[in-house]
Amino acid sequence: MPQTTVVIATRDRADDLTRTLERLGELDVPVIVVDNGSSDDTVARVRREFGHVEVLALGRNEGAVARNHGVRRAATPYVAFSDDDSWWAPDALRCGEELFARHPRLGLVAARTIVEPDGRLDPVCVEMARSALGRDDDLPGPSVLGFVCCAAIVRRSAFLGVGGFHPVLFWPGEERLFSWDLAATGWACCYVDEVVAHHQPSAFRPPPAWRRRVELRNDLLTTWLRRPLGVVLGQTFALARRAVGDRDAGAALVAALRRLPAVLRHRRLLPVEVERRVALVG
Repeated sequence: MPQTTVVIATRDRADDLTRTLERLGELDVPVIVVDNGSSDDTVARVRREFGHVEVLALGRNEGAVARNHGVRRAATPYVAFSDDDSWWAPDALRCGEELFARHPRLGLVAARTIVEPDGRLDPVCVEMARSALGRDDDLPGPSVLGFVCCAAIVRRSAFLGVGGFHPVLFWPGEERLFSWDLAATGWACCYVDEVVAHHQPSAFRPPPAWRRRVELRNDLLTTWLRRPLGVVLGQTFALARRAVGDRDAGAALVAALRRLPAVLRHRRLLPVEVERRVALVG
């Protein structure tokens, strides 16, 4: 019986998703596609061409929270995330399963990510491999407090235990807060070079300016949700100063302030030791 389900959140990228599902079909594992209200033929196409794939059609765009629906639906102890433009190497999921079985404290494996079509290593992997947090003796790789979701495998019970990806953030940058919440409940996140995922970035991507604004917004929201007041004020004032001459920073600050009521409802400080580790990695 398969021990890992692949969960994919997608929206309006049917061609990319089709190529990914063809590759994942070679792995013979359950696959759940969660559609974030696509306006193209994503849902109909997947149901027509990939009868073995389960489709959850949300009818609306829930951002990263779409993955939460997929994880809840999965019936396996582990869940591997793919995007509609990423997939897993043939032995990656088996390797991940063995690591979870050997390391009871392990909550998430961050995989080595190969960027296609030229086969280069994603620079984020270099950063994770050199993590300032080092490596504990009972873990299979360097500890990290962040990861790339399209190249991550999680222990399903750990994911559900912390509530999955946070709705306040929507997307992107949801991984960092999730890794903090895992650490706060005693789970470890590790980078493991032997587990391999492939990512061929879609040609259909949001404009760079939009991406920069939401990344700045979510960086601030993540700090507001979990870190001490002094850090919150410092990062908020820093973004406000940047906003004087940076329209993207100004837009990010305004967007974050609109979500402040939700932040206040969900704010919860990290344990002291986790906050120390977060401060160490910056």
